[in-house]
Amino acid sequence: MTLEEKINNTGSTSPGVPRLGLPAYQWWQEALHGVASSPGVNFSSSGNYSYATSFPQPITMGAAFDDALIEAVATVVSTEGRAFNNANRSGLDFWTPNINPYKDPRWGRGQETPGEDPFHLKSYVNSLIHGLQGGQDPAIKKVIATCKHFAAYDLESWEGNYRYQFNAIVPTQDLVEYYLQPFQQCARDSNVGAAMCSYNAVNGVPSCANNYLLQTILREHWGWTNDNQWITSDCDAIQNIFMPHEYTQSREQTVADALNAGTDVNCGEYYQQHLPAAIAQGLVNETTLDQALFRQYSSLVKLGYFDGPGAMYRDLSWANVATPASLQLAYTAAVEGITLLKNDKQTLPLNIADISSIAILGDWANATVQLQGNYYGLAPYLHSPLFAAQQLRNSTGNVTVNYGSGPTQGNPTTDNWNVPLTAAMESDVVVYLGGIDISVESEGMDRYSINWQGFQIDLINQVCAMGKPCILVSMGDQLDQTPFINNPNISAILWAGYPGMSGGDAIINLLIGKESPAGRLPVTQYPADYVNQVAMTNMTLRPGENNPGRTYMWYNGSAVYPFGYGLHYTNFTTAFAATENTIASYAISSLVQDCSAAHLDLCSFKKFPITVTNIGQKISDFVTLGFITGQYGPTPYPNKQLVAYERLHNVTAGTSQVVSLPLTLGSLARVDEQGNTVLYPGDYALLIDEPTQSILNFTLTGSKLILDVWPQPPATNGVMNRKSKNTDYESWFG
Repeated sequence: MTLEEKINNTGSTSPGVPRLGLPAYQWWQEALHGVASSPGVNFSSSGNYSYATSFPQPITMGAAFDDALIEAVATVVSTEGRAFNNANRSGLDFWTPNINPYKDPRWGRGQETPGEDPFHLKSYVNSLIHGLQGGQDPAIKKVIATCKHFAAYDLESWEGNYRYQFNAIVPTQDLVEYYLQPFQQCARDSNVGAAMCSYNAVNGVPSCANNYLLQTILREHWGWTNDNQWITSDCDAIQNIFMPHEYTQSREQTVADALNAGTDVNCGEYYQQHLPAAIAQGLVNETTLDQALFRQYSSLVKLGYFDGPGAMYRDLSWANVATPASLQLAYTAAVEGITLLKNDKQTLPLNIADISSIAILGDWANATVQLQGNYYGLAPYLHSPLFAAQQLRNSTGNVTVNYGSGPTQGNPTTDNWNVPLTAAMESDVVVYLGGIDISVESEGMDRYSINWQGFQIDLINQVCAMGKPCILVSMGDQLDQTPFINNPNISAILWAGYPGMSGGDAIINLLIGKESPAGRLPVTQYPADYVNQVAMTNMTLRPGENNPGRTYMWYNGSAVYPFGYGLHYTNFTTAFAATENTIASYAISSLVQDCSAAHLDLCSFKKFPITVTNIGQKISDFVTLGFITGQYGPTPYPNKQLVAYERLHNVTAGTSQVVSLPLTLGSLARVDEQGNTVLYPGDYALLIDEPTQSILNFTLTGSKLILDVWPQPPATNGVMNRKSKNTDYESWFG
């Protein structure tokens, strides 16, 4: 390639080199929860390739706590992505998953993540990457996954702070033990093909120009150095280094800093526009440009992109898109993630034989596209709760469905309240489906309140005050359920999030007992006043001045519903095996003697068998959650930390199943202030379930052991390179 040809192919829309037979390629495809509309994905207007399977948003799938489900979902997505590519309707790299931990309930993109807990995110993303890429290190990758947004990205626009210019000040301890854990899993342990650097700066250096993050940590410390692994910027994040971060003195220095730091692909055109001058000025070498291009195109070789019609996966076609099995999986994912929060007097499941009429109310009652959240593609169908309820009428012949939308997100006036009130009065059972949607929370839009909107509270209280069973289905992201928890007129509460194309079917079938709920909250539900206690810009996790603590691990207040909470239509007990009832002691020095793992934190500690017994009357899944707690390592101590989970399926009434929870040395370790991962002596307790049902105590003895020595950041970490201008960012971004 000539230098001009090289530079022309540094952007997300690469023209190729026709004279060499190198085809044009679009690097930007999305597939957050199914092949999604994006620059590289081309849905047809009708017929073949006019849709793809649309799964629930990750926040809802995360509530399933089912890694096998996530791998199955990702396998369908990669199969359909390959089929689209074979029809020249998609590229083969997908800019998914969003694996930033969801620590603040106001974040507009929390719905794109599996939740707030780093261990949960690591387990989720490992399964997702394997499903997308076709395994840990296949000879031919199925598609390329892209872990984003690296790093410490969880703010869109809040009180004059915008993601394009936000400088996230993060203590090393918090950075290592929380914000970077999912990315360590992606790069070091799951062999992801690509990563995306984020808009924000971290401790003074914009992420896409951050040599410490991209080179020292990602590539060197985590060993992410295969020739086919590359980094893309978020879209126009390269330009943002210059403005509004004002980190560099010139546009040429901007692109040089980004390329030298290791950002291989520019989503946008800033590289194409300014690399010629940067190279001419000696700010970046052509060999660095060659390395970036080599990484990109080596990844296409790893995909078999140039191997011709007989290559692996070339047989996938429209016949492999939205198959009956894939559609069933989308439904199963919705069922597994929906979470039961309240069920007074066992109101649920409803006995459909005793019901002659049901009111389906609220602005989510007839939701279709709303069910998908954001980053979605065209679905083969979108079954609203109203549609699903109407199928009950058609199948039983004796259930009348009375529908009333009422106020919507954009129209809170009382003009049309008579319709839902009348529908409620004329029905035996009332179901209200409300909450928030992407008109309230989305990319570029954080929330200021986590309370239910006043007009919804008012109407819900009215339709539920008629002396009949009243079920609230909370849609969208998390809200403070306090107004409804102690209201005796509200019989039950379900949280469904964004349940995807079969969301309505899943909700109705759970209400009538055709399915049994077993989801667990993947985030803490905070009281509404939480947003007044800590600024979104405060990145520290531990409680302190103007910070009650972040996530269930550090929050020192009373949660409305805690992380991991979820009810069932039956009752379960858990118990450790009888042989585990004595307090065991383990010498730290002995725990690594026979370990052959690539990293000490991955060394196996012990597998704990747990007996789960269904002591109720209904068949149900059960998610076994294992937490570690204790007073060891640096203070303050976390409340507890998730270290293992497993979803059991179809535990029938009166029977037991045994699940084995594997713990590693990393499960027991803490991170010190320098970022080192350390195994400390002390007394530990393994807690099972939320709330805790079973406890097992054990002790580690001897001297502390460092499992991972963390590379320290540069003394200034680039802060001194910042330009000192006072820019009115609000006028830039509205």
